[in-house]
Amino acid sequence: MADSHHILTCPACGEDMQKVFVTSLGINIDVCTKGCGGIFFDNREFKKFENLDSNIDEVIEAAENNDFEPVDESLDRICPACGAKMVKNFANRFKEVQIDECYNCGGKFLDHGELTKLRG
Repeated sequence: MADSHHILTCPACGEDMQKVFVTSLGINIDVCTKGCGGIFFDNREFKKFENLDSNIDEVIEAAENNDFEPVDESLDRICPACGAKMVKNFANRFKEVQIDECYNCGGKFLDHGELTKLRG
């Protein structure tokens, strides 16, 4: 699924997500800047963030450097791109961080702080 151009609703807290343009990658990432600090990646965007050499300062500034309200991570999440139920999966082979993934469209949602943990 291509990058969505409409405003998405955060699957964790229900707030509107903000498009944050990542200059070094040339893509928009959806960040919940007014609610919980979660980040939604459309299909294939997440892979670009696994490269530790990528400059993602815009996303880090928007999603990681603020105090956000905690959310109940045990609740079901609905994909903001396609409306399917998301599934919890580990983001890497070390099973350190569990993220929400949509099997229908390939979207991925990270709760506040999880991107920093993965890139740590």
